[in-house]
Amino acid sequence: MCDKTAPRGRLRLEWVYGYRGSQCRNNLFYTAAKELVYFTAAVGVVYNPREHTQRFYHGHSDDIISLALHPDRSLVASGQVGAEPRICVWDSYSAATVSLLQEQHSHGVSGLSFSADGQRLVSVGLDSKNTICVWDWRRGQALASATGHSDRIFDVSWNPRQSNHLVTCGVKHIKFWTLCGTLLAFKPGVFGKLAEQTVLSVCLRDDLTFSGTLSGDVLVWRDRALLRTFSNAHTAGIFSLQASEDGFVSGGRDGCVRLWDRDFSPITTINLKESPHGYPGLSVRSVCWRADRVLAGTQDGEIFEVQVRERDQPVILVQGHSEGELWALDTHPKQQVALTGSDDRSLRLWSLVEHRLIARCNVSEGVRSVTFNPDGSVLALGLKDGSFTVLRVRDLSEVVHVKERHEVIHELKFSPDATLLAVGCNDGCVDIYATAQRYKKVGECRVAAAGSGGTAAGVGGAAAGIGGSAAGVITHLDWSVDSRVLLTNDGGGNRAFYRMPAGRPVALEELRGLQWMTWTGVIGSEVNGIWPKYGSEMDVHSAHANLSSAVLATAHGNGQVRLYRFPCTRRGGKFKKYVGHAAPVTSVRWSSDLQWLLSTGGADHSLFQWRFIPETPMTGALEPLLQEGYADSNSGESDSDQSEVPELDSEVEQEVQTEYERPLYKQDLHRTHQQRTLQSCSRQTAPSTGLRLSFVHGFRGWDTRSALLSCLSGALVFPVATVCVVYDRMRHSQTFYQGHDDDVLCLCLHPNRDIIASGQVGRDAEIHVWDVQSLKCLSLLRGSHQCGVSAIDFSVDGKSLVSVGLDDFHSIIIWDWRRGERLARTRSNKDKVLVLRSNPFRTDKLVSAGIKHIKFWQHSGGGLVGRRGIWGSRQTETLTALVFGQTEDLVFSGSSSGDVFLWRDTRLTKTFKTHDGPVFSICPLDQGFVSGGKDGVVELWDDKFERCLKSFAVKRSALSPASKGLLLEDNPSIRALTLGHGLIYIGTKNGEILEIEKTGTITLLLQGHLQGEVWGLAAHPLLPVCATVSDDKTLRMWELSTNHRMVAVRKLKKGGRCCTFSPDGKALAVGLSDGSFLVVNADSLEDMVGFHHRRALISDIRFSPDSGKYLAVASLDSFVDIYNVQTSKRVGVCKGDGSGVTHIDWDQRGKLLQVNTSANQLLFFEAPRGKRQDISQSEFEKLLWASWSCVLGPTVEGARSSPLEPALNTTALTRDRMLLATGDALGFIRLYTFPCRGQAARCKKYVGHSANVAKLCWTNEDAALLSVGGADTALMIWTRESGLRETHGPDSEDSDPDPDQDGGYDSDVSREISLDFTQIQTRTRTRAQPQDTAPEDRPPPVSRAAPQPPTLLRSTTKRRIEDLALEHVFGFRGGYCRNNLQFLNDGLDLVFHTARIAVVHNLCSGTQSFYLEHTDSILSLTVNQHPKYSSVVASGQTGDRSEAPEADVSGALIRVWEAGSKQTLSVLQCAHGKGVGYVNFSATGKLLLSVGVDPEHTITLWRWQEGSVVTCRGGHSERIFVAEFRPDSDSQFVSVGVKHIKFWTVVGGALLYKKGLIAGVVGAKHQTMLSLAFGANGLTFSGAINGDVFVWKEHVLQRIVEKAHSGPIFSMFTTLQDGLIVSGAKEKPTKDGGAVKLWDQEMKRCRAFSLETGKTTDTVRAVCRSNGKIVVGTKDGDIVELEEKNAASNLILSGLSAAPPVSVGAFSPVALSGTAASTGTTPPVVMGGTAVVGGVWGLATHPIKELLVSTGTDATVRIWDLTDKKLLSCLSVGRVALCAAFSASGDLLAIGLDNGELLLLTVHNMLLWGTKRDRSGATQALRFSPDGRFLAVLFVDAVLDFYDLSLGPSLNRVGFCKDLSGTGASLDFSLDSAFVQVGMMGTVGTASLSRLVVSVPSGKVQTDPNLSVTWATWTSVAGDEVQGAWPRVPEITEVTTLSASHSGLSLVTGDDRGVVQLFDFPPQQQQQQQGNPRSLAAHSGAVSSVRFSADDRFVVSAGASDGSLLLWRCL
Repeated sequence: MCDKTAPRGRLRLEWVYGYRGSQCRNNLFYTAAKELVYFTAAVGVVYNPREHTQRFYHGHSDDIISLALHPDRSLVASGQVGAEPRICVWDSYSAATVSLLQEQHSHGVSGLSFSADGQRLVSVGLDSKNTICVWDWRRGQALASATGHSDRIFDVSWNPRQSNHLVTCGVKHIKFWTLCGTLLAFKPGVFGKLAEQTVLSVCLRDDLTFSGTLSGDVLVWRDRALLRTFSNAHTAGIFSLQASEDGFVSGGRDGCVRLWDRDFSPITTINLKESPHGYPGLSVRSVCWRADRVLAGTQDGEIFEVQVRERDQPVILVQGHSEGELWALDTHPKQQVALTGSDDRSLRLWSLVEHRLIARCNVSEGVRSVTFNPDGSVLALGLKDGSFTVLRVRDLSEVVHVKERHEVIHELKFSPDATLLAVGCNDGCVDIYATAQRYKKVGECRVAAAGSGGTAAGVGGAAAGIGGSAAGVITHLDWSVDSRVLLTNDGGGNRAFYRMPAGRPVALEELRGLQWMTWTGVIGSEVNGIWPKYGSEMDVHSAHANLSSAVLATAHGNGQVRLYRFPCTRRGGKFKKYVGHAAPVTSVRWSSDLQWLLSTGGADHSLFQWRFIPETPMTGALEPLLQEGYADSNSGESDSDQSEVPELDSEVEQEVQTEYERPLYKQDLHRTHQQRTLQSCSRQTAPSTGLRLSFVHGFRGWDTRSALLSCLSGALVFPVATVCVVYDRMRHSQTFYQGHDDDVLCLCLHPNRDIIASGQVGRDAEIHVWDVQSLKCLSLLRGSHQCGVSAIDFSVDGKSLVSVGLDDFHSIIIWDWRRGERLARTRSNKDKVLVLRSNPFRTDKLVSAGIKHIKFWQHSGGGLVGRRGIWGSRQTETLTALVFGQTEDLVFSGSSSGDVFLWRDTRLTKTFKTHDGPVFSICPLDQGFVSGGKDGVVELWDDKFERCLKSFAVKRSALSPASKGLLLEDNPSIRALTLGHGLIYIGTKNGEILEIEKTGTITLLLQGHLQGEVWGLAAHPLLPVCATVSDDKTLRMWELSTNHRMVAVRKLKKGGRCCTFSPDGKALAVGLSDGSFLVVNADSLEDMVGFHHRRALISDIRFSPDSGKYLAVASLDSFVDIYNVQTSKRVGVCKGDGSGVTHIDWDQRGKLLQVNTSANQLLFFEAPRGKRQDISQSEFEKLLWASWSCVLGPTVEGARSSPLEPALNTTALTRDRMLLATGDALGFIRLYTFPCRGQAARCKKYVGHSANVAKLCWTNEDAALLSVGGADTALMIWTRESGLRETHGPDSEDSDPDPDQDGGYDSDVSREISLDFTQIQTRTRTRAQPQDTAPEDRPPPVSRAAPQPPTLLRSTTKRRIEDLALEHVFGFRGGYCRNNLQFLNDGLDLVFHTARIAVVHNLCSGTQSFYLEHTDSILSLTVNQHPKYSSVVASGQTGDRSEAPEADVSGALIRVWEAGSKQTLSVLQCAHGKGVGYVNFSATGKLLLSVGVDPEHTITLWRWQEGSVVTCRGGHSERIFVAEFRPDSDSQFVSVGVKHIKFWTVVGGALLYKKGLIAGVVGAKHQTMLSLAFGANGLTFSGAINGDVFVWKEHVLQRIVEKAHSGPIFSMFTTLQDGLIVSGAKEKPTKDGGAVKLWDQEMKRCRAFSLETGKTTDTVRAVCRSNGKIVVGTKDGDIVELEEKNAASNLILSGLSAAPPVSVGAFSPVALSGTAASTGTTPPVVMGGTAVVGGVWGLATHPIKELLVSTGTDATVRIWDLTDKKLLSCLSVGRVALCAAFSASGDLLAIGLDNGELLLLTVHNMLLWGTKRDRSGATQALRFSPDGRFLAVLFVDAVLDFYDLSLGPSLNRVGFCKDLSGTGASLDFSLDSAFVQVGMMGTVGTASLSRLVVSVPSGKVQTDPNLSVTWATWTSVAGDEVQGAWPRVPEITEVTTLSASHSGLSLVTGDDRGVVQLFDFPPQQQQQQQGNPRSLAAHSGAVSSVRFSADDRFVVSAGASDGSLLLWRCL
């Protein structure tokens, strides 16, 4: 019988031949020790050229393709390919993993670079987006990630001076990146006049960036602008460019290495092509220059080293194959030489002793096979074209070349006597050649087709093909020793034997006793063991037997080299595996002296040389193997026959096979609530009475281990169902941690012994860390484990927590549990992990064990490096317990066989026999251990596990009288052990918890049912006693008084499913699972009577309510049998409709039964005969029932779940018929008011059971509710309590307020709720875009004749404007925002926002400064209140990141910045969709809270300084308006919104909330809450939509301040210094009150303030208070300051948001008649086809004074003083005003309205001078002629009218033009007033802009191409003169408005993205192509208008939708 163990010997990688140069770059470096580091295949190589030695890093699992060297030159980062590629940071000295980085990239990691300080690492992915990721590599955490580019990125490098800046380059791009917080944003390099180029390499020095291009040029950049070009630095692409201490080095495709000094002046050129080892086509891929030596790595796998002074003599250090695949391998028969041939058409001889290439020969075709003849004098090689060549070894000269075939020669081999050469071809033929006859063909063997008869002996080794080869392909050849028989393998999995030389097939029977010279085949009985037991999923490409050591080496398609015993005849043989090759291993061969094994990798082109170390008496004890690549793979996949595997213990097997997946989890419920729709009807109220869990009987012992803990206080903690029970053994009382919502499977104790971690079942399984004393959750960890958490443990320092999941790979995760962050993750094993232990001496080490495995792990960065335990000669066993010894490398493990194994490092060293059966738990003592197992014995051991000091057997006879129950059986299986206060506590599989004293006294403390479902429960009618029956075949009686113990137990023959007491309590009926039932004496539990009439299980059983005369027994076969108890006879049968009966109840008379069936039928039967009755609903209402357990009926319809939720299992009604309790399939217990009618009645909900609540019943006096959970086996006792208790959980999710309970309606709130913030910015196109047209289609030029006057009037005295600087902002965003106005610097400054600008406004000087980094409209703003961060501001913007291109900084972002310097401190890249609606800092200022306006209204918590997310979750389904931290907390905050308020707690990395409870205040209704403030003693104040203020204590409503305001309270502010509260609301000013009130700390007294704005209603959106001043921001955009002492009001800033009342001096109603619409809502105005939604549209500057007029959708005309920066006058015109213009003298002002009406006002008093309405279409533009005579008016319907002003206010129209095509947009007069130019938008479908010249006043369109005109102004966006202002790609950005300066030298434009740009006039196209540096982004949407002031001192821009006027100073 053959030995099935793994071979006694091992391999060690000694040398790797090759270097990966193809498709890689910058992967060759000098380390600090002057060693070379590079990679090939999946191995990192450190090469010492002085000693000619190599070290290897084996941490990768696939091809390495990128490399980076740390600045300390000792650490290396390497990245690989793969679906889940990893980045490994490792030490080049020890080759040990320092950090693993995972889970950010897919496909592969193509580029890596360390920052200059070495703290961060950047990586580039191979995914379609070429993702860039920045890492804190030591922690293994990704800091930021962004889309890199749409095309390939070739190189990446950090800026050595600026630690947050880096550069990437690639296909036609270079990008300059900035890291700020979590945001990685780029700016593209500006190539200028140079065409965009593909950039291959990049490096940085000082403030310059150097990049090498595909054309061979070097481009030098400063910032992102191209500074200089070094042309033809190389004659071809520059693949590598590196900076060194002495300068730069570059390498290119031209085969040259060039050295440059620090100024990038050339030093020298090294042409490797012309070197002795050079060749045509040599291409340099990587270079490194250090001191006087230069390294160069080539495309073809060579590494050259050149001394700078001897540059003509490069030395080649490394050589290898390249291109194609490497398949051909053989070893010399006498010398230590290997021969390889490859698809690169080269043949190479390698010295295995000297580790170098000794000869090379190039051939005409790719080589696929090689072989030496027996004496090693000649060699043969098979080629891809079907030929073979024979060469002399001494000089590689050709002997013969033969071509007989046309397909690949895959195998050839000389006969042992050297007379024959067998050549195998892919066409299925083997040709035999005679060597003495100059290789004449003398025979042919043709392999039979797969499956055919004949003598081709198929052995079924690999029916699917060998190594992926096609059937018929000759894969392997072997000769017999006598050279007379040839053995073949083919790709079809067949082997055949042939007589030589004729090639006649030979039967297997004829070959008995035949010996083989070699064995390289993979088919045959001798090598059956290399194939898996079942199937043929493993590709075996090659094999070679070491006959002297009886070892077989194999090459596998998964990159493994394996060693098996030879022969290995039975499938699934054990092996040792070795990794390193990334691609399939194509061939293996032993050297002639059998010292080495050679292996080749197909696509990795590498040759590995492994040293074979046989196991001899000297090397029998193998030293610990430090690298995964050397580990013995005694794994499950290498097991031999099951007959040799130890029998799996039944208890362990049952645990392994337990399924934890559920069809529906509690976590899924929120989805069903979102889908459910309720009618707007009144819902029944919840009861005032509540429940409190008081005691639980049970302990989950059947599938847990060590789940019993002893805390510092002496309390015991254990799990049952979803509850963690804290048991006080002295008082026999319990408290509970109830944070879980599913079965708790594991527990562990913190080193301080006061903190517990518990893991549960779940789709997204949670881990809770909680305090034993307070029972409060400290941290909640989720989002990483699927199905469940099977084991957890704290680290020795208590800072981290390690957990194992129940997913398919049993993932291990290490957590920073306090921060809620995942530190590392790895897949552990396919088989279940049963136990996990952290090393008590090292925080970075741990051990896991389980089904036939043990692994030793080390935490490295973001991953774990694991090593398998080495079992040696012992069979692998299932390990069930772990404990560490006295040193960090000693581990003891308990096994399923009862042995304890001692492991030193990773090797099994000793075995101890301890228990008879599995050892489930081991605990350490100070000087020893205590163990417990399945044999029910507790044993005390010494510290070496060599001597048992004492043992305790758990028996009933040893129980003390103080026991709280009865032991079910002797020697129960012990599943948990813990020590405390000199006692041993044990938990058993049977659900018992016992205490063992030193004397051996055993006390039973608690117990519950065994594994199995508990469905039977009954309460005694007279006593505090209950009975339960279970699938564990026991009937148990429980005492419900303070003793809480099991008082009696009886074993049953079958599992019990239901039970009930008789009315007098003397009898107990029990229904069993086999269809029988028993009636027993309730005191003795002895049988009284029994029946077995049914086959299906008994589902319910009930005594009649009188004297218990009748007993109704329901079964699942649709029958209810009625028995006469007194006569013991069946007297009636009730037959259902075929579905099983689930519930029965008697009426009070004992004459009627109501029955529920599994088909949801409600049936009635008359007793005792069982006649079915039809009862109407009205009759049903009159009936009184003795009990109620049914789930159907009109009185319980309000408790019935929706179809989307689990159905009810059970109900229970109190005897006073006031309370109905229900239990469902998800474990919820709900309490309703009875009767429970209507739809979705309100309830109180409680969680304790994990799944089915099988049965509920009230105790005899209704004092408590009893419940049993089906599979969780728990019996829970819930105490009934009246009134609201703070210990109660929140109302259930299905008790949300009704739609009609929002407490009122407000139009502002309604609009805000429905607002889509992404559409406010109006980035839609407002005008058509210019198109490139053919010359003949272009409009004629305006002036081309010579000599021509200037196109625009120019000044000869004024200078050209060089730049613009923002000086002042008119506007405050009050609408739809709140609390966005706050004090800074102790009340000296204000900070607020408008558009995309954050404004810091100085109250003393009135000056403003600005933060301008936002890219979209700002929605929210807050100031850090902590003194340390007093000037730190956070602002959040709108935007949808899903639409942001690449790494654009648009989208929902939060920017944290310093108000003084305006420096960005952090940028937080949000998960919020659409925008950030609210932000708030925590009490310490370290955390930032943000709320999104996405559909889930996501709440995110940030560590803003790090830019990391603490936690994120959906906040509410409806809009959240405000979320703020309590002023004294970093862990508690409150959110309010539409009909809800939630009180949140931060627990580690998760958020938990409680809904506000209003039941304690009479008449309180749920309101839409709009604002928040906080008071002392935990008070919270929330402002409601109806003007009330709700006062909360924690989450319970205490009182209501009614009518605190008369309208919605939009803003509240808590003053931290004195606790006073300011509130702001929507309210009409009165004598006694106003919209602002100042309250005391409890909001009981207040003082009102009036804003004195003159408006009928003030709407306050923001308030703040400091130093006796209150500042108020209104919806209308005004900012008002209030003095507390005298209530004085001062307007600080005027807004532009809404229409105020008519100002003083405005025209009278008489003047307005017929001009203003008064009949209804103003229709939206159409501008270019786009609806105007708000903002400023008309701008005009005074021709002489620094005045500005603005008009907009607020129906006002406003006059502004630009010098004093204040509003002079505001006039309401009653309609939307779209345009305005001053006359040439400045005396008149023209206004154009949306209804076509014209208003002319006198400027000095704003009185109406004239009005006219000749058109109905909206006015688009108007302009006064320079001579003051004419007014030109352009309308939206393409009509131009001229009015003669010299005729007076009558405004007579003197001309018009209707020949305009499209829609007019702008007007400009000529200097002589003779012409007007009209800027036109094209008609629908033309999408073009044009400019027409029209005569004044005739309206004739001029077509003369020679017409010469000088224009007084220029505002047209069309025309050749302004074409340079348009971007090169107008589809991206569209110019919406422009204006030339009065000097005629400058031009300012505004576009649809809110950008204002300054150009010279006329602008040059190059300014746009190169990126205009005078581009200023400030508006949040389209810019509607821009204008220069009178003397060109200022530019004013207006936002089309942001309601802002921006004043820019001209520089």
